[in-house]
Amino acid sequence: MLIPGLQGRWEWMRPAVDALARRHRVVSFSLCDERTSQFTCHPADGFENYVTQVGAVMDRAGLSSAAVVGVSYGGLIAADFAARYPDRVGSLVLASALHCGWRPNRSQQRFLNAPRLFGPVFAATAPGRMRPELTAAIPGMVPRLRFMAAQGVRMALAPPSPMRMARRVTWATKHAFADPRGVQARTLVLTGEPALDAVVPVQVTEQYMQELQSVERAVLSRTGHIGLVTRPDTFAEILGRFVDDARIPA
Repeated sequence: MLIPGLQGRWEWMRPAVDALARRHRVVSFSLCDERTSQFTCHPADGFENYVTQVGAVMDRAGLSSAAVVGVSYGGLIAADFAARYPDRVGSLVLASALHCGWRPNRSQQRFLNAPRLFGPVFAATAPGRMRPELTAAIPGMVPRLRFMAAQGVRMALAPPSPMRMARRVTWATKHAFADPRGVQARTLVLTGEPALDAVVPVQVTEQYMQELQSVERAVLSRTGHIGLVTRPDTFAEILGRFVDDARIPA
């Protein structure tokens, strides 16, 4: 089960979904406050909506348990679900995940205070922030342009809402998370390289290493935050080996 990040749409992860589906059954979804979602969202319940949704998705898919993969903001959802419903999580992957102790910095808080105003600025500056990672992951100019065009189409067809993104952060900062030390599932903490992740600092995700009972660590080389889409085959190989309980190459 693949849980999306702060933008909330599973379509942004399509390359990873396709790569994983060659070896495993993959279930993914958009967060329940997205207009395209088929799941109910009660704003008064805040972040709890997403934890409830994971269980509902599993029920609808006929799954008593699953390997749960949380990407970025989705890692908060995955870790909380795993701590609260250990019998439903066979294994857990936290990919460039936020930690429940994370709080937005001053720049991020400005966006959260006025998402409608700063959303376009954030979007306009994103290519510059992501350029080092894209260059490292996809060195060739033509393949890189091809990727950017394809990802641009996915984003255009599944546009993010700055207002909903800001609300999701607010919900997370107000949520009473379960203690991550309650996670019983084998866990993989997966990040890109520290110098290339311009979204979630690697040390934020690494906080889980100090708390979880059975945890492994892997780095998706030549990537930062979006390695699941820039290097989806390698991402799928690492996850597949972990889920199959095989050794992950260093």
